[in-house]
Amino acid sequence: MTNVNGDGYFSNKMNQALKAQQTGILSFFSALNIVLSITASLGNALVLIALHKVTSIHPPTKLFFRCLAVTDLCVGLVVQPLFVTGILGSFTNIDMNALNYVVEADGVASLFLCGVSLLTSVAISVDRLLALLLGLRYRHVVTLRRVRVVIFCIWLITGSNISIVRLWGRNVRVLLTPIYITLSLATTIFCNTRIHLRLRYHQVQLRNNVPKGQPSEGRTPLNIARYKKTVVTVVWVQLALVACYTPTAVTAVLEVIGTESHFVAVFITSSLVYLNSSLNPILYCWKIKEIKQSVKDTIRQLYCL
Repeated sequence: MTNVNGDGYFSNKMNQALKAQQTGILSFFSALNIVLSITASLGNALVLIALHKVTSIHPPTKLFFRCLAVTDLCVGLVVQPLFVTGILGSFTNIDMNALNYVVEADGVASLFLCGVSLLTSVAISVDRLLALLLGLRYRHVVTLRRVRVVIFCIWLITGSNISIVRLWGRNVRVLLTPIYITLSLATTIFCNTRIHLRLRYHQVQLRNNVPKGQPSEGRTPLNIARYKKTVVTVVWVQLALVACYTPTAVTAVLEVIGTESHFVAVFITSSLVYLNSSLNPILYCWKIKEIKQSVKDTIRQLYCL
């Protein structure tokens, strides 16, 4: 009899320890995402103000950067607060129906905004490739009106995918996520590889003193130094995106083959995806001097108020 009571005592203690450990983990991810929500919101708000002031970036390209900043801002203002609410609701006294609505809203908003970010990143790579390949024709082909249409199509395509996921359920979401990320990354790698090869070819031409009147030189009438800075910025943004999104794709693939993800792994991969929204403003300020200076000026103005 004593042995049974002892087993029950130790079992109860073990359950309490596990529950305390689980609560500690949930509290950590709640605090982490609260901080990331604040940094993403403030950082991207400052970037949007800076982009409005900066005139050195070509307007269509600037519009793509604005779209990316808006999605990152929405992640900080909408998705992460919902994510934190869902975490806190799992170990506090909250109505389960309300919690289910919060988790559902978080999932839909996260899928939508992350999908828009991926496709916008791909569109920026294509835009930079076209700027190099089209030369003088670039400003006539890539116009603000056409970029607005492309952004509208990105939001429409992403919204359609969300509808498909909602209609067919979680299995379709798990299947689409790695495919979506893989196709986006493949397109981005292709564009950046073409840009790299084209720039190397251009440098060879310069070393060989190709006359300016030849057609090959005329196809690249842009400021190469400024162009390289923009491309480097785009590459860094995309590297951050790859680093933050790849674990999510891996966990999705594992779920497809029947391996259930631990709740800690889910929180880690989700937090990494949301971290991307806080990293992008830092990369903009680091790699684009005009945005960095404009952000500094804005902070000074706010500080003086």
